[in-house]
Amino acid sequence: MDAAVSSALSAASGALDGASGGVGQSSILLFLGLTVLSLAPAIAITVTCFPFMVTVLSILRQSLGLQQSPPNMLIVSLALFLTWFVMDPVLKEAWAQAGPPLQSGQIGIIEALSRAIGPFEHFMAIRTDPAILDEMRSLAPPDPGGDGLRLLIPSFMLTELQRAFEIGFLIALPFLVIDLVVSAVLMAMGMMMVPPAIVALPFKLAFFVVVDGWALLSAALVRGYQ
Repeated sequence: MDAAVSSALSAASGALDGASGGVGQSSILLFLGLTVLSLAPAIAITVTCFPFMVTVLSILRQSLGLQQSPPNMLIVSLALFLTWFVMDPVLKEAWAQAGPPLQSGQIGIIEALSRAIGPFEHFMAIRTDPAILDEMRSLAPPDPGGDGLRLLIPSFMLTELQRAFEIGFLIALPFLVIDLVVSAVLMAMGMMMVPPAIVALPFKLAFFVVVDGWALLSAALVRGYQ
C-alpha cells in the first residue's frame, strides 16, 4: 500500500514538475487543493485538537441534561472553529515550510507534503502521553523506519480522549451536585412522582449562565494548548 501510494505520488510529482510556466504552477495548486479537500475530514479528526473539543462539548450537553440543544451541527461547528483557533499557528507554519518552495519549484510534491506534516507531528508529539505511546509501541510490530505517524496518531487521539474525559468529569461534577440536591428536596417534600431532571434543568441553565459558562469553557479549552 505504502509503495503504491509512493509510486503514485512520484508519478504525479514528475508530471507536475514537467509542466512549465503558469500552467505548471496552476496544476500544482489545483492538485494540492483537491488533495487537501479530500483529506480535510481525516486531518481534522486525527491530527488536530478536534476530538478533544467535540468530546468535551458533548459531555457538557449531556451534563446539562439537554439531549438536542445545542444541536449536533452547532456543537461540531463550535468545535471546528475552536480547533481552527488553536491550530492556526501550526497551519501557518506548515504552509510557510511547504507552500512557497513548492510554488517556486524548489521542491516537489512529496517533499512539500513531508515538510507540511512536520509541524503537525511536533504538535502531536509534545501532547501525547508517553505511557500511551509506549503501550501502542509494544502492540505494534517492529518497524526499522521508527515509530512514525502510524504510532503517533493513534497515541495522540487516545491521549486527547483521555484528557477530554478528565475535563468532562470536572464539568459534570457541579451539575451532578445540582441533580442530587434537587432529588433530595423533592423527596423531602414528598414529590417523588416529579422527575428530578425537569426541575433541575432550570437551575443548571441558570448556574451555567451566571458563571458565563460558554466563554469560560471556550477560553479554558484554548488555553490548555498554549
